[in-house]
Amino acid sequence: MSTEPPVSTAPTAPTRRTELLGIAAGLFAERGFKNTTVRDIAEASGILSGSLYHHFDSKESMVDEILSTFQEELFAAYDAVLASDDDARTKIDRAVRLSFEAIDQHPHEVAIFQNDAGYLGGFERFGYLAERNAQSRGVWVALLTEGVESGALRDDLDIELTYRFIRDTVWVAVKWYRPGGKHSHVEIADQYLTILLDGISTERP
Repeated sequence: MSTEPPVSTAPTAPTRRTELLGIAAGLFAERGFKNTTVRDIAEASGILSGSLYHHFDSKESMVDEILSTFQEELFAAYDAVLASDDDARTKIDRAVRLSFEAIDQHPHEVAIFQNDAGYLGGFERFGYLAERNAQSRGVWVALLTEGVESGALRDDLDIELTYRFIRDTVWVAVKWYRPGGKHSHVEIADQYLTILLDGISTERP
């Protein structure tokens, strides 16, 4: 008879640290990183500022953990798309859907990056933000290049301009999209992909 304890399948309750990061992320997204103080975070958390320092040494440490954790997850998903055996059009479809899913599931993280990456990037500890920007560009340039070379996309595309169009039109959705609104993130992705791919694919209706 096995003496090993049964494996629990119950969901793990969020730790206090995770709760504090969630509260901070909401404030950073709403007010901006520069305009949010440690006191603001502590008050929203129902604790004294000194108690917050038991978990984090600064608000910079908090936003660092918020952004780095989110981006590690997002780019791991992008890397999986790039490494897949899917055809070029399917890869673009998956990458766009991943982006809208990120906006739906991590709106605060996306908003912080969109609003404050330029400011945070001026500090040495946030140098990785520029690297992530370059990595994002690399993902989309690779997908679009594969699309053109495979014949799935038009061969007269300007890859750089198309990448900028996708980047700017997808991520700006964080400013207006609200979970539970008129359209789900899946429906928005469906409409976006129809506009995007029917406009640049080699197939014509």
